[in-house]
Amino acid sequence: LRAAGGGLDTAHPDIVLDLADPRTPRTAHGFLVESLARRRAAGIQPFTVLCCDNLPANGATLHRLLVEFAALRGTDLARHIADEVAFPSSMVDRIVPATTDADRARISGQLGIEDAWPVMTEPFCQWVVEDDFPAGRPDWERFGVTMVGDVGPFEDMKLRLLNGSHSAIAYLGLLSGYETVDRAFADPAIRQFVDGLWAEAITTLPKDAGLDTADYTAQLAKRYSNTALAHRTAQIANDGSQKLPQRIVASAMERMSAGAPPAHLMLVVAAWIAACEARGEALPESHFTDPLDLVLAALDTRHLSAGETVAAVFDLAGFAKGGAERLTLIDLAAAHLERLRQGGVAAAFTALGIQCAKT
Repeated sequence: LRAAGGGLDTAHPDIVLDLADPRTPRTAHGFLVESLARRRAAGIQPFTVLCCDNLPANGATLHRLLVEFAALRGTDLARHIADEVAFPSSMVDRIVPATTDADRARISGQLGIEDAWPVMTEPFCQWVVEDDFPAGRPDWERFGVTMVGDVGPFEDMKLRLLNGSHSAIAYLGLLSGYETVDRAFADPAIRQFVDGLWAEAITTLPKDAGLDTADYTAQLAKRYSNTALAHRTAQIANDGSQKLPQRIVASAMERMSAGAPPAHLMLVVAAWIAACEARGEALPESHFTDPLDLVLAALDTRHLSAGETVAAVFDLAGFAKGGAERLTLIDLAAAHLERLRQGGVAAAFTALGIQCAKT
């Protein structure tokens, strides 16, 4: 229950009710704060709040929101939660494709009952948890959980190596006519591009955080090659304007700051723009969606040059806003977009030294 600015939505009806009658809460905020308040009143040590939402810095975010909520009940309670309650962050890594009608029919047939929403997943699963449990914890390491002092580097590795390459495969795959990740990744040129993308992104990750990027990318290659998963490129392509800042642009800015070119990274941005432009032509009109679709569609009607288009998109999406590298990133993406417009993915790959298979 967050407002548009990221803070607590104090106007939400359930929040209002929880503040009016804390004894009968409706929200997670209300339940947690009332529970902690009762333990404090009884002289019992507070429990640890382990957040498992699939969001970066989830523990720190929940901590901030609960302190905001508690402050509306009383300063002392808010201070107690801020200073005495642990909120370790966690990270989960598992690919979960959208459920299809074929999935429902197959699973319902196997179970003998109708399952309206079976959840399809890959075999791989990784949990990383910040080891901050003042009252003790189970031995989760026995079950494969990685306990660390800081989840942040592992989140960055997932965002930049898994999610970033997923977006690359999605947009380049769509532009190349591939419907699923495994088919796109089986294309030698796309596979070679992903290797180059990983090489660029890996340099932006901390070297002293215990990250095994070689093993992680080897695992990713196996996961992307899973033909049974049938993860649709169109599903991954959704909401690019919201995803690319964390997955791609942040890495590109760090590369530029270190004096290294982000050529592969910026092709992903250009491929997203080109895939958006292809909807209604080479791709179905609503093949994937984005919160900026209305303004992106308006850009298409102006028939702008590649440079003008990329500059406008950077403004609209807020890419690299305020960054010293912004103009250079725009130029790199614009050069890629021009090649995509004139010669397709093959032309963009050729500029990176990647040769596509002859057809």
